[in-house]
Amino acid sequence: MEDGRIVDWFWARDERALNAAREQYGAYCCAIARRILGDERDAEESLNTTLHAAWQSIPPNRPRHLQTYLAKLARRISLDVRRRQQAQKRGGGICDAVLEELEDCLSGGETPETAFDRAALTEGIRGFLNSLPDDERRVFLLRYWHLYSIDEVANRCGFTTSKTASMLYRTRLKLKNHLLREELL
Repeated sequence: MEDGRIVDWFWARDERALNAAREQYGAYCCAIARRILGDERDAEESLNTTLHAAWQSIPPNRPRHLQTYLAKLARRISLDVRRRQQAQKRGGGICDAVLEELEDCLSGGETPETAFDRAALTEGIRGFLNSLPDDERRVFLLRYWHLYSIDEVANRCGFTTSKTASMLYRTRLKLKNHLLREELL
């Protein structure tokens, strides 16, 4: 089914939108949530919350790419759940490892006064990603956007784990240097 039709149903407040979005992109959104949360039940709950958030946000938003829109919602919602879980009990996991790897490049303490800086940083990172060769960009996004483990990234890209880890390290250094050159850090 076409995204445009599903978005039209959201706009018309037709409940077919929820069923169609679940059928079309539910497995994808659940996979994102499962990688972040590590639990099937939590991932399913995240999907339900994602669909509810889409229902609440369309309108006024009219996404051109529904899959990307739902994926962003699922990722944000799952990360919020993960943060709440971590606040209740401390423990290790893929999210902690990913955030730890990136902490040298990015600051985590945002205040309302830094919203403008955040937008500039977002554009700086977007520009950096667009400058990368396809393989490096894919590896970086699989690790830091989709939150795959290094082994999973290596398997998906056909690289050794060692090559993938080295590529990620070099790319993080490039990112840091890019952000410093652009005076975003």
